[in-house]
Amino acid sequence: MRPKIQVVTPADLPEVLSFALQARDELFPKLSATGVPDDLAQFEAIYLQGDGQFLIARAEGQVVAAVGYLPYDGRFAQLNYQGCKTVEVVRLYVHPAFRRCGLAGELYRLLEALARADGVEVVYLHTHPFLPGAIDFWIRQGFEVVDVEADPVWQTTHMHRSL
Repeated sequence: MRPKIQVVTPADLPEVLSFALQARDELFPKLSATGVPDDLAQFEAIYLQGDGQFLIARAEGQVVAAVGYLPYDGRFAQLNYQGCKTVEVVRLYVHPAFRRCGLAGELYRLLEALARADGVEVVYLHTHPFLPGAIDFWIRQGFEVVDVEADPVWQTTHMHRSL
C-alpha cells in the first residue's frame, strides 16, 4: 500500500512528535540528552500557526515519514541569505521499511511546491556524511553543496536550492 502524504493537523500532533523524536534518537543518539529541539517543542506555533510547513506520510494509519521547513534563522555566519526569503528543510525521516521506494523524494517535492506557493526563493538544509545516502539524495533533488565545516565529527554539509 502506497503511503498517503498529508499536511500535519493539530490532531496529528502527538503521533508526529513521537515519530520525529524517535527518529532523531535513532539517527543522533547523543543529541537525545540535550532535550527536545525548539522547533518540536514549539511545533504548533512554528508549523501550524507560523511560517513553517510540515508533511507526513501514513501507511495503514501509522506515520512512516515526515519532513518540514521553517524560516531560516541565519545561525551559520558563513551563509548569507540576506534579502532572500529562505526556509530550512528539517526533520526528513523515513521509517526503514519505507526507504528506497521514492517516498522521501515525493515528500520533498510536495514540500517544495508549498514553499514555491509561499514565495520562498531559497531552500536551505544541512546534513552530515555519516547519514547514509543523504548528500547524494539532496543532490538528486537539485541541491548544491555550498559549504562543508571542518569539524572532524559532524562535517556539517550545507546545501541550498534556488526556486
